[in-house]
Amino acid sequence: MSAKPKLYYFDGRGKMESIRWLLAAAGVEFEEEYLETRDQYEKLLQGGFLLFQQVPMVEIDGMRMVQTRAILSYIAAKYNLYGKDLKERALIDMYVGGTDDLMDFIIMFPFLAAEDKEKQHAVIVQKATSRYFPVYEKVLKDHGQDFLVGNNFSWADVHLLEAILMVEENKSDAFKERISSIPAIKKFLEPGSQRKPIPDDKYVETVRRVLRMYYDVKAN
Repeated sequence: MSAKPKLYYFDGRGKMESIRWLLAAAGVEFEEEYLETRDQYEKLLQGGFLLFQQVPMVEIDGMRMVQTRAILSYIAAKYNLYGKDLKERALIDMYVGGTDDLMDFIIMFPFLAAEDKEKQHAVIVQKATSRYFPVYEKVLKDHGQDFLVGNNFSWADVHLLEAILMVEENKSDAFKERISSIPAIKKFLEPGSQRKPIPDDKYVETVRRVLRMYYDVKAN
């Protein structure tokens, strides 16, 4: 295995983007192998590398890890982005879980049927602005600190910034600017980094072809 973490996924955001974000926040260089054909995917399956027959998969520290949350938890703990004690870890898990709920809507948006996209876009913005982001704004206001947990930069902050930028929510500008100015994050936001662009038709078609998704996702 490579000395650098190696990421196996599509050349696009999806579930892997949060892993890219966290590695970038930790200042860790990584390599990527993009899935472009069904044969590549079948080879991973036949090799027994995809424990639950799903990607993302990350090779790191002699392991082939699957399940996004497990990968993220490992990276956060390894690079001191997971709090200083059990209580802080529980808070980080809680905040990340809430952000995940919002991001799941956004990740699946490109795969919606065309007639559902306008409606779902409104749902995403409504949920972000009235249900999710106000929670984090209140947390920051109530404890009067710069970061969500323990006044230290953590996985929770990285995950929230990713969501804020995905939704482009103006109410969270202060937090967005503060976290975006952290050197590792600033570098990841610069042109030419391994951050992926907004999913386009090519990305959607590649995912459909490799995973044989011959249907449109329905809006919730």
